[in-house]
Amino acid sequence: MKAAYIEKFGGPEVLTYGDLPDPVAGAGQVVVDVVAASVNGADPKVAAGEYKQTKFPLALGRDFSGRVSAVGDGVGDLKIGDDVFGVLETGRDGTYCEKLAVGANVVAKKPAGLSHVDAAAMALTGLTAICAVENSLQLKRGETILIQGGAGGVAAFAIQLAKHIGARVISTCSTGNLDYVRGLGADQVIDYSTTDFTKVVKDCDAVFETVGGDVATRSFAALKPGGRATFIASGPTAPKPDRSDVTALRPAVPRERKYMERIAELHGKGAVRPQHVTLFELAKAREALGVSAARHFKGKLVLKVTG
Repeated sequence: MKAAYIEKFGGPEVLTYGDLPDPVAGAGQVVVDVVAASVNGADPKVAAGEYKQTKFPLALGRDFSGRVSAVGDGVGDLKIGDDVFGVLETGRDGTYCEKLAVGANVVAKKPAGLSHVDAAAMALTGLTAICAVENSLQLKRGETILIQGGAGGVAAFAIQLAKHIGARVISTCSTGNLDYVRGLGADQVIDYSTTDFTKVVKDCDAVFETVGGDVATRSFAALKPGGRATFIASGPTAPKPDRSDVTALRPAVPRERKYMERIAELHGKGAVRPQHVTLFELAKAREALGVSAARHFKGKLVLKVTG
């Protein structure tokens, strides 16, 4: 099968497009013929060796959408020909390829009204946003949430989810993305290149921080007493608050089918819609990885693998 993989650690230039052996479905697994695979912020870090994987060759990528082509022993709820989407098990990478073997328990049937490209774009972003907004922050109707970096994939899903819950949403983004973030449903959008959010945002019930760096630590200033913040771009632990009357959380993001089914449910209700996607052919995965590493893009990067 064709795949985009690394045989040593480094920047996007180490990514190779070539051939790897076809996978075989083990017990409890299905083989998926990948139609589309998402490019995520973690992928350049994997390539650089920050996650310390040591088995080469290593295909990158964590989420995907495609069609079941083989079923392993013990799988009774999926069959050959089913369209599915999902996120690989925790600690695994390898969706930049034409075929992959994955546990049936972490994939779900793709909604008929959602394209493979959009399903791949929603899988890990949706999983992360749901775990952060619903599970970690436990956001409630009538609350106010600040979502940092609103034009990014996870934040864009989170904005729509928060509006569906009934919260008031404030978000930050660059000048060129103001209309895009407003279109996602944000009630107030702040241009971070011209305005310091700490000067104009106060008394939020919750903060969802997706940017990292000093934005993470400064986000505590936007919270009311008793407020809570959750972080996904600040390393393996949440930053320590500079005040004692707020809570810092790091969301758990388990890889389970129920979260893919929750994404499908939200899409079916019209609560979330596909966001802006920039599409690359699998053979151009190195270019996509470079764009991801630079971090200045709107929505999601997705690889068209087959079909």
